[in-house]
Amino acid sequence: MSLEYVILVDSNDSELGVMEKMEAHEKGVLHRAFSVIIYNSKGEMLLQQRALHKYHSGGLWTNACCSHPRPGENIVDAGNRRLSEEMGLSAELSIKNHFIYQASFDNGLIEHEFDYVLEGKTDLEPVINPEEVNAYKWVGPEELKQSIVDDPELYTFWFRELFHRKLI
Repeated sequence: MSLEYVILVDSNDSELGVMEKMEAHEKGVLHRAFSVIIYNSKGEMLLQQRALHKYHSGGLWTNACCSHPRPGENIVDAGNRRLSEEMGLSAELSIKNHFIYQASFDNGLIEHEFDYVLEGKTDLEPVINPEEVNAYKWVGPEELKQSIVDDPELYTFWFRELFHRKLI
């Protein structure tokens, strides 16, 4: 398995260099990331349950996919790459917003991300990659809102942040 690198940035998203992904998460260094939000024509949002063996947040529900662009990779192209790799889907994505968040996990890793919110639409059903995704579901806005309020522990930190900051 080859090493993956993330793009280090400042709070204005100016590039500062690159670092190996796990090292960046061990040190909590701010780096560029993205979260892909997919809707269908009914207005339902596609959620994925992260694979149980993921390096953090395994088994939690979250947006369609999320990851990090590779050095030199356009953020929308990176979103499309991961949407295909994780969910077997393609959609026309556009940048809707961005935010910075930081979260520490029980295993000592720290997410500190300048996270772009990418949005797209499709009515196709995912073909999930079991290395990345345990399950998926389409959820209406009211059901999702109630579930996040009632059972926040079922969702990833960044997905709850997207919700609470009204970015989705």
